[in-house]
Amino acid sequence: MALHFTEQELKSRRDRVVAELQTRGLAALLIFRQESMYYLTGYDTTGYSQFQCLYLGADGKMVLLTRSADLRQARLTSVVVDIRIWVDRAGVDPGQDLWAILEEQGCRGRRVGVELEAWCLTGKRWEYVRAAMEGKCDWEDASELVSRLRLVKSDVEIEYVRQAAALCDEAWLAAQRTAIAGTPEQDVLAAMTSAVFQGGGDYTATRFIIGSGENALMVRNFTGYGTLGENDQLQLEFGGAYRHYHSCLMRTILTGEADPKHVAMHAACAEALQACKDACRPGATFGDIFQAHADSFDRAGFGEHKLNACGYSLGALYPPTWMDWPMIFRDNPVVVQPNMVIFMHMILLDWDNKLAMSVGDTVLTTAEGCETLTKLGQGLVVN
Repeated sequence: MALHFTEQELKSRRDRVVAELQTRGLAALLIFRQESMYYLTGYDTTGYSQFQCLYLGADGKMVLLTRSADLRQARLTSVVVDIRIWVDRAGVDPGQDLWAILEEQGCRGRRVGVELEAWCLTGKRWEYVRAAMEGKCDWEDASELVSRLRLVKSDVEIEYVRQAAALCDEAWLAAQRTAIAGTPEQDVLAAMTSAVFQGGGDYTATRFIIGSGENALMVRNFTGYGTLGENDQLQLEFGGAYRHYHSCLMRTILTGEADPKHVAMHAACAEALQACKDACRPGATFGDIFQAHADSFDRAGFGEHKLNACGYSLGALYPPTWMDWPMIFRDNPVVVQPNMVIFMHMILLDWDNKLAMSVGDTVLTTAEGCETLTKLGQGLVVN
């Protein structure tokens, strides 16, 4: 099997989920997030674009319901033994196949948890499941059950994150070498992604974000790439991935002569980032980190240009996004604990002057505070 964790570590993770199910009085958890399946069993696939579900009972029993295309994938990458196949055909309703498993496992008349927050569980697919369970068993939203457990990383997970951070640094060095006036944005992207793959990394769960000129203010991936100008700004949000674990950075590169406004924005971003790192300590909340970000930008006179969130947790993620639960926003009560991996991004968008600036780092929380995983600093790069 192509496992990236010991079977004992995978079992200990499932044991924690089972204990939580028993505490909540739930007969089982219906797992739809690919991240949860990977975390609990090692199952690694892109097949989550179609309907699939991992049943995990309060007795520890596992049953994977998937398609024939993923049968061998599940056998080769996971510890799941009981794999059931729903058959592609006109008018198929895999919710009925899932109910057959629930019935077989004694869930009739009982209550089950459901991971409703899952990319593959579209509205139509949830209707299949909900209708199949209607009047036969009760259910509740348990989307955060596994996500909360995934927040605190084990030693081997942290090692994977550190390798991802090293790959991210290599991508940043590649960007600095190539992001000069006259270079197509796609050449910069090609150099960055090549650095990740040549370093032994994986596809990242999010497309790299790149944009120059006014497009630097979009801070989103979009098609239609430009070429860097003589006095330009290049917005970059990118990451390294190793065994699906992520570390991310956000930076703005300038070409030509730096506008004094850009320099001031960079200084404000760097100061806000440090304020967030200072606030990121066990016992604080994700809301406290956001407040540090907001207060710092307000003091620097850039409050009107900040965003309403400034980061999120990272872990083993699959497309479409490396954004993990929870996010850093105002009053978020989730408490910081040691061995969390958090991406903090400070973004200023001055729409009137068409100027953008960002500085973002990934940190590992410790018993005293947090450790910055990038080794290259936050200095403003002007090519």
